[in-house]
Amino acid sequence: MLQNRLGDETSPYLRQHRDNPVHWQPWDAATLELARTTGKPILLSVGYAACHWCHVMAHESFEDPEIARLMNALFINIKVDREERPDLDQIYQHALALTGESGGWPLTMFLTPAAEPFWGGTYFPPTARYGRPGFPEVLRAVSETFARDPDKVAKNVTTLREGLGQLSKTHPGSGIGLAAIDQVARRLVREIDPFHGGIGDAPKFPQPFVIQLLWRAWRRRREQPFRHAVLLTLDHMAQGGIYDHLGGGFSRYSVDAEWLVPHFEKMLYDNAQLIDLLTLVWQETRQPLHAARVRETIEWLLREMRVEGAAFAAALDADSEGVEGKFYVWTAAEIDQVLGPDAARFKAVYDVTPHGNWEERTILNRSRSMAWNADEEPFLAACRARLLAVRAGRIRPGRDDKVLADWNGMAVAALANAGLVFERPDWVAAAVEAYDFVVARLVDGSGRRTHSWCDAAARHPATLDDHAHLARAALALLEATGDERFLAEARAHVDQADRYHWDPAEAGYFFAATDTRDLVARVKHANDHAVPSGNAVMVEVLTRLHTLTGEGRYRSRAEAVVGAFSGAVARNFFPLASLLNAAAFLERPLQIVLVGEDDVATQGLRRAVLDVSLPDRVLSVVRPGASLPVGHPAAGKTGIPHPPAAFVCAGPVCSLPLADADLLRDNLEER
Repeated sequence: MLQNRLGDETSPYLRQHRDNPVHWQPWDAATLELARTTGKPILLSVGYAACHWCHVMAHESFEDPEIARLMNALFINIKVDREERPDLDQIYQHALALTGESGGWPLTMFLTPAAEPFWGGTYFPPTARYGRPGFPEVLRAVSETFARDPDKVAKNVTTLREGLGQLSKTHPGSGIGLAAIDQVARRLVREIDPFHGGIGDAPKFPQPFVIQLLWRAWRRRREQPFRHAVLLTLDHMAQGGIYDHLGGGFSRYSVDAEWLVPHFEKMLYDNAQLIDLLTLVWQETRQPLHAARVRETIEWLLREMRVEGAAFAAALDADSEGVEGKFYVWTAAEIDQVLGPDAARFKAVYDVTPHGNWEERTILNRSRSMAWNADEEPFLAACRARLLAVRAGRIRPGRDDKVLADWNGMAVAALANAGLVFERPDWVAAAVEAYDFVVARLVDGSGRRTHSWCDAAARHPATLDDHAHLARAALALLEATGDERFLAEARAHVDQADRYHWDPAEAGYFFAATDTRDLVARVKHANDHAVPSGNAVMVEVLTRLHTLTGEGRYRSRAEAVVGAFSGAVARNFFPLASLLNAAAFLERPLQIVLVGEDDVATQGLRRAVLDVSLPDRVLSVVRPGASLPVGHPAAGKTGIPHPPAAFVCAGPVCSLPLADADLLRDNLEER
């Protein structure tokens, strides 16, 4: 007799469901074989620990004995953590989209015993409401259709199989030039909300790769609408309710157009990308707001998100005590009690009113008081610290302690770069610790990279994104520390991606490894989702490796990836921002080689480089007389008579040696 098997899993999300009366099974060979031998259809439920509506459906349906009885009688029920198995999630989300339904979580898909999808949806209520049928009615109808109308099921399976077969197809073209990228940027900037920033209306997501595309266009073209769109967006996000003004860090998205009401979950990948973006923009603006949000978000990561004092947990839940956002919101009376005579001044800045701004409570925000007042900031910081101390006594949202290779790679790269730019060696040290944890622990018995780690167990083969982001992280650490071991490790990550993910027939990288056996389709794409496309990140990594080593194989492969997907730009460029950013980097990387010792003068030149916002910067510091790779544009130039000096190389052409920091800064600004 089947029992709920999730108690043996390491995923915090799966363990949340181990006491359900549903006989949940993990996605593994034994479960798939059970479905085949019994002939029962599969009910696949995909979610993640920080997902509010996943919790709602669990409480309403999966904890209900009668609904569970129906599920157990009619289906083989499989629960999947989408963060542990993003390869599965991508396939079945796409299958749902092929049926004409919008995707999201929880994902509820119905599969044949061979794991082929034939129908699905997302959240279903226990009784009909919100324009959705009740879940029991759905279960009975799907089961009856599967049993009594096999031709209809087979037709759906065939249609979806054909659609899923397109997931591995590329859309080749002749490449992506800067003129085409600028044209896309001019189109995208028209989508920016002119009042609050961000793309479109509600719900509103940060989409840092799109905002970075606009910032890159500003740096290239110096057209003011690009700069205005970026600053409008970042300032409103940084001062809105989507930002945690007491504890630091950004929530996943805003349910409204004004960035006021967040979906309160905090994801590692969002915050890593926003640290990177804010750092890049601060290098030009020097706005204290941007620097503060970088510092506060990193402080939050180091304070609340570390696993075993090194790597980073995946997410914080949106809910506490079963209520979304309860941990974060305040009443005016609570703030009066904590701040006493200082409350009125604080409440005026942070939009605190007697009736609140959300469900009779207040989400702290500064959208109506956005100006940064340096004189007022010490007072506000002291008030925030007092409120944070009180908030620490509340029941906290759950933390998903999974360590994911790709998301940690993103966090490592962000910390390493921010540590370099803001001269925070402690941030760089934290980045090294996280990186070393991941490369040491996220491996299987054969030494092969895995995707996740939790409860001392490494699970699931690495995805393309894992290899890509760890390679990018290693290269960021190389730049921040000068330690050559990180160059060797970046090469090794790329070698793994080439071995297990490269498509020799049509170019580009598959998301899942070639020897992953439990998938009904292969996915290969360049589309951004919540995170940048792995193929796009690989283009950036390969370009950087070519720039550093002079080895043509890296550039050739980067060009092949861009060529494999460049035809898609004319079809729909909206999800391709990261590919466009990477293609711009490939087109015109900017390498700065500093020749000098570890002395004050050399550090001054490095500071001049870091004072300029250069999205496509590759910074190397070498000793006088050091050998550079054959074919490197600065090869033979390191023996300059009076170091330190800098060479600025665009493509094969390098500047004359620049020994003055101001002249170097001016040269870079002009580029």
